[in-house]
Amino acid sequence: MNKRTLHNLPVFFFCLILLSSTTDLHSQSGGYSYKMPDSSVIPPKRMQQYHEFLNNAYPFPAKPRNEWELGVKGGYTSGFTDVRNWGPTGGFGVHLRKALGYVFSLRAEYDWIRLRGLNYQYSSAYGKNPVLKAEYPPVAGVYQPIFYNYRSTVHELSLQGVFSINNINFHKAKTGWNMYLFGGIGAMTYSTFYKAVDANGTNYATQYADVITQFPAMDYKHRKDIRKALKDKLTGSWSTMAERGTTNATLGGAPLTAVGVAGIGFEFKLNNRFNIALEDKFTFTTTDLLDGQQWQNNYSGAAPQAIAQTRSADSYNFLSLGLNYNIGKHAVEPLWWLNPLDYAYNEINAPRHMKLPKPVLDDADGDGVTDQFDLEPNTPKGCPVDSHGVSRDTDGDGVPDCKDKELITPTQCQPVDADGVGKCPDPQCCKDLKAYIDSNGVGNRSKCNVGDLPSITFKGRSVTLSKDAQALLASTAEKLRNSPSCRIAVIGYGESSKAAQQLSWDRVNAVINYLVEKEGISADRFIFRYGQSGGEENTVDLKDGTGEEGPNTVPAPHPNLRKK
Repeated sequence: MNKRTLHNLPVFFFCLILLSSTTDLHSQSGGYSYKMPDSSVIPPKRMQQYHEFLNNAYPFPAKPRNEWELGVKGGYTSGFTDVRNWGPTGGFGVHLRKALGYVFSLRAEYDWIRLRGLNYQYSSAYGKNPVLKAEYPPVAGVYQPIFYNYRSTVHELSLQGVFSINNINFHKAKTGWNMYLFGGIGAMTYSTFYKAVDANGTNYATQYADVITQFPAMDYKHRKDIRKALKDKLTGSWSTMAERGTTNATLGGAPLTAVGVAGIGFEFKLNNRFNIALEDKFTFTTTDLLDGQQWQNNYSGAAPQAIAQTRSADSYNFLSLGLNYNIGKHAVEPLWWLNPLDYAYNEINAPRHMKLPKPVLDDADGDGVTDQFDLEPNTPKGCPVDSHGVSRDTDGDGVPDCKDKELITPTQCQPVDADGVGKCPDPQCCKDLKAYIDSNGVGNRSKCNVGDLPSITFKGRSVTLSKDAQALLASTAEKLRNSPSCRIAVIGYGESSKAAQQLSWDRVNAVINYLVEKEGISADRFIFRYGQSGGEENTVDLKDGTGEEGPNTVPAPHPNLRKK
């Protein structure tokens, strides 16, 4: 007899289509379903990417931690074996699921399954089944007709890959339901029993003969009546252990076999913690003894040697309704509930992090005042102007400052020549002062007498001072104490990117913090320079600070202040 066809699946898929077409209330709500998370949900291994993204040094945000899903389920089971299904039967299960990305997740699941079967056509071809042969021995060399039945209890453990197919949307922020496909492998044990004898230990041969007399045709048309009559006759318990074959793999005394699972599911969100799931899982086994029958099921009194072994393995289906709970403290929702495109589209619509180009306003003469406000549209190049775009003339002598060789000409010395120079001679006091400055070099600072200053080397991307570096800084601090009027420049290198400049800042800050906090040197004696060119990026140089200037030169920051 062929295995039962999957005639109940169209009804199940109709239900799924009906559910998936319902109005999604959650999907109509506004706001971000995925926003840039705070650092508390970013794992340490992705923290560097997180900071680089915030500093516009890397284009992609870091993936956050996401919650685990713990679920329980229960539902209807049916077997697809050599013996027709005898329902209703059920099962329950529990699973733990973790997202590896926005589409793919892994799920470990345990299921307890109960299956039953009862044929409406009799068979006499059980001569190779040692259990039934013992319970129904041949009479005058002929095997009596019986009706195959079984009950099996299954324990299944599987690891599944789950693919979500509708959380990444291009036209709405988020969804309140999730459709997914899954498949995987696992193992299961099964314990199968027959109803072969009644409460008194007598087999059912007489009762089977009564049913055959009542329904001699044994056709499909009368199948329900036949099965009802058989159920009334089978009053005993499931007490006879079924044939188990010659398998060597067992667990707890029960046969152990490999399985493959596949299915489809729908989750419906209740809130950020709970959701319900409707799911159909089909399990393929590697055994033909789930129903206790592995021999050709003909209906004649064939001799045992004429009975062939069936070729197909048994399988079963589990249609369930479950409740799932998201667990996790410092984490976002499971990623299959989030739409990462929502963040990108909201950034395009209302930028919060995106770097926007500066607006371009015409300035024909390049003086920094746009043409619509410029009262002098043809200012010579390089001439400083006022807020109206007019060349500055500090002393009002008619010569713009950019051409005036005497920037402040006293009124009594005007008019001036073409270079803005008046005709008044310098007062004697000014001449005497100039001569004194020229002869004594007043205003020229001499370099500090602190000798050679060290370079501090860092390893990799570290900002921690080594023992050797601390010893060098202790020696430098002693020199500074002996030269209290000296200032030194602390110079870090690395201008290639925002990340390199940030690392340079952190290392210079670490050196100055050590000299201030550990050696007691005043912070105002340091010139803070970071992100410079012309040096090794893993090195911070200490130099005489006299006359030091240049880009990225700032006063020494407050200890532990980090560049933003």
